[in-house]
Amino acid sequence: MPPIIDKKKCSKCGLCVEVCPVDVFYGSQKKNTPIVTYGEDCYFCSACILECPKDAITLRFPLYAYPSYISNK
Repeated sequence: MPPIIDKKKCSKCGLCVEVCPVDVFYGSQKKNTPIVTYGEDCYFCSACILECPKDAITLRFPLYAYPSYISNK
């Protein structure tokens, strides 16, 4: 599931594009809102979220990424 960019909050700084280790934002241009080109390649490292100065990026984690609750009873 791809990162979600809030266009109202985004300052178009391009830091998320620079820091992404798998180039999810490939083809994005400076001074424009980043484009999520390869969202399926995102492995939820949160580098873009940590680098974003405006908190404009959120991640939707797929169901399989959530830990399962196991009861000891």
